[in-house]
Amino acid sequence: MTITVAPLTTAVMGAVETAHSGVASGINNTVARVAGLLTIAIFGVVLARVFDAQVQPRLERLALPPAAKTQIEAQLPKMAGAELKSVPLDPNQRGAVQQSIDEAFVAGFRVVVLSSAILALAAAAFGAAIRDRRYATDS
Repeated sequence: MTITVAPLTTAVMGAVETAHSGVASGINNTVARVAGLLTIAIFGVVLARVFDAQVQPRLERLALPPAAKTQIEAQLPKMAGAELKSVPLDPNQRGAVQQSIDEAFVAGFRVVVLSSAILALAAAAFGAAIRDRRYATDS
């Protein structure tokens, strides 16, 4: 997002007459803020869904006692910040549960980062296409 803000602002401000620069700037800032909020919300949901899809099968394979499983599930909304100290598990089980949570979080984070990279590449391609088209019409 940071990479695109300055060039986008320059493109928007260069495309309008000076008399309308205040309105253009306001609209540009509003769109940038809303896009940032939507991106954070959408990627947050993606991260949570991938985390849930990854952590549940990992925990099922550990065959945990029902009481411990209930306490662990109460901690899962914290994702990588889950606190397992009070869960009645032996050190090996606790380590396995922590590793399962960590790996599920990394899997979710990886999907978010790859999605961000794809969106950045798509934005760059779109920007290049617009730029090439604009210069072709100016010639």
